[in-house]
Amino acid sequence: MQAAPDPAEADRLTAVRRYDILDSPPDGAFDRICALAARFFDVPIATVTIVDEDRIWFKACAGLDVVQIPRVPGLCASAILQDDVYIISDGLTDPRVASNELIHGEMGVRFYAAAPITTSDGYRLGTVNVIDVKPRTVTEQEMQTLRDLAAIVMDELELRLAAMRELRRERDARHQALEQQHYAERLTRTLQRSLSPPTLPDVPGLQIAVHYQPFSEAEVGGDFYDLFSLEAERWGFFLGDVCGKGPAAASLTSLARYTLRTAAMHNEDPAAVLRDLNTALLMQDGQDMCTAVYGDIDISRNGPTVKLAVAGHPPPLVLRAGRTAEPVHTRGAMLGAFRDVTFDSCQIDLQPGDAIVLYSDGLLDTRLDGARVDEDWLAQSLCSASRTAADQIIDRVIDKLKRLEQPLRDDVAIMALSRPLSR
Repeated sequence: MQAAPDPAEADRLTAVRRYDILDSPPDGAFDRICALAARFFDVPIATVTIVDEDRIWFKACAGLDVVQIPRVPGLCASAILQDDVYIISDGLTDPRVASNELIHGEMGVRFYAAAPITTSDGYRLGTVNVIDVKPRTVTEQEMQTLRDLAAIVMDELELRLAAMRELRRERDARHQALEQQHYAERLTRTLQRSLSPPTLPDVPGLQIAVHYQPFSEAEVGGDFYDLFSLEAERWGFFLGDVCGKGPAAASLTSLARYTLRTAAMHNEDPAAVLRDLNTALLMQDGQDMCTAVYGDIDISRNGPTVKLAVAGHPPPLVLRAGRTAEPVHTRGAMLGAFRDVTFDSCQIDLQPGDAIVLYSDGLLDTRLDGARVDEDWLAQSLCSASRTAADQIIDRVIDKLKRLEQPLRDDVAIMALSRPLSR
């Protein structure tokens, strides 16, 4: 007799379909999670999988060239039956996989550890897993790292789902094909962004350029940035620095980015946006802290207007047509450190030739041309440039980084926003 359908599995598959992730194109964020897992655990293979009705589909792989395999004898099908990390320390001695051809066949898997990718309503969609061809054990710290990586994957899926839902709502509200196309393009850019987006969207009337240089290629850095559209003539942007490095920093960066984006949709005051992020950080376990600059761009007037708020971060520089450079005079406490905090906002009207430069503290406390690089040195250096176009500002900083007299001790992120000179 044919077995009766499992209602719980039917509900789980419904959750899988809800995220519309199966057979989607490659995404750099998931690829980086696999690469990070493989390096951290020092294993040849790491994957992000989704368990479908009759197959294991691989969203991302490191060390393995495969798109999908049958659900049986896939190890991930067993891993999603567990609430926590599923571990096979030695497949040759573990009775749970006594007949599994992945263990005893050509692939010769001996070690397998997987953390379930779990939705907020408790459905396990798939796994983040690491694989080795030799037996090994894992520590509690390593298991926690695997849990964190699975949580980051879930964050990415939730952001993707939220964007797709917003796209559907917007399409229902807008009947003009051109408006639908523009909004779809903006959401497509959002879906393609990762923890550090390689490109930023265009803002009418402004030039935007950014540079990110990690302290080390071997671990996840703590700097983050983004620029995104909020309304037809309003944009939000931020640059920040989380405390720490590695998987914990990646998880915190993910939280900070998504919180800032969400808060910006409901607040036009940058100070209120930073307060929302401070509240979110205080709700986390542990000492999750970061610094940040958040800004709101309004292009509905004759010239772009920028409102800024700073939280424990080096103050942005305002360049006035290449003649003067001065820091933004607004301050605020580090985020995640105190409950009762206030942040001041300031407004900057950008005239033709003006620019705003945001940067992380990794740029400071180095030496160049025999002098210590500090906020005053940076202001004088950028002000001495003949032009203040955003890309020229970034190129000037990159050129100076190449001539540093000592290695960087931290990540460096720098973003420039400039208003072109009138023609």
